[in-house]
Amino acid sequence: MKKIDIHCHVTAFPQYAPPRHNGTNTLSAEQQILIHDKLNVDIGVLLPDCSPEGIYLQTTNEETKFITAQHPERFMWFCNVDPRMVTNDKKADLGHLLNHYKSLGAKGLGELTATIYADDPRMDNLFYHCEQNDMPVLIHISPVETGTYGIIDELGLPRIEKMLKKYPDLKLIGHSAAFWSEISQGLTQDERNNYPKGKVEEGKLPILMREYGNLYCDLSAGSGANAMMRDPEYAARFIEEFADRIYYGTDVCAANATFQYDFDVFLTKMVDDGMISSTNYEKIIRKNAEKLLRIEVN
Repeated sequence: MKKIDIHCHVTAFPQYAPPRHNGTNTLSAEQQILIHDKLNVDIGVLLPDCSPEGIYLQTTNEETKFITAQHPERFMWFCNVDPRMVTNDKKADLGHLLNHYKSLGAKGLGELTATIYADDPRMDNLFYHCEQNDMPVLIHISPVETGTYGIIDELGLPRIEKMLKKYPDLKLIGHSAAFWSEISQGLTQDERNNYPKGKVEEGKLPILMREYGNLYCDLSAGSGANAMMRDPEYAARFIEEFADRIYYGTDVCAANATFQYDFDVFLTKMVDDGMISSTNYEKIIRKNAEKLLRIEVN
């Protein structure tokens, strides 16, 4: 079965993109497709970067739609709307923007990385408009205000929980180290933006997953991979319990990255060893995304 990758970042203009300090560059569509071919992925969801925090290069909604139109058989897309857009006010009509991009084919919003608190009135306003417009939101959570990026929340994700409770029809797709580190208890503030190791002792994330049916998970990046690979036995239990709300993703940010291949081998081995069912594996790598993206299945 071909996979759907819920988390991709590319640029239409790699020749103009500034290199990061580590010498890597934002992927072109062609580079992303090569990686997808190796991973047996036939559809990738492009996520524009519109918030300035944590990035070297902004990729706009318009650019992302343009790339999708150039490769309609390989990409779909989310739009991105920063909660400070239009008037930087808690009453800004962000629904006007969401409706526009939805009319162009955007299937959701993300990756949401604005570094303001998760329950800030402006963030609250964005969540309200996303719920009203049936737009799922892929969020990147940050543990602090500076030095990183993402919507800010404390240990235990109390502000995210507040939003989950306030907007029960809003699909929030969690992502980032600060999100996935909450899979285990005993977490310290210093560990939140890293990849904690060792056996998982069930933490706040699975509790929130049980309590709120509108919380979903994105397995992309080293953060998602680490959360699963650090404790395969617990990962199997987590997947079996929440298989209907987990999405496969890569979030590859450099052409020379290899973690995505290691994680692909890990997931496949979980099925081969009988740790997770083939039915739930298929949900994660494709079927859940088909529902989210409203892909018609023959």
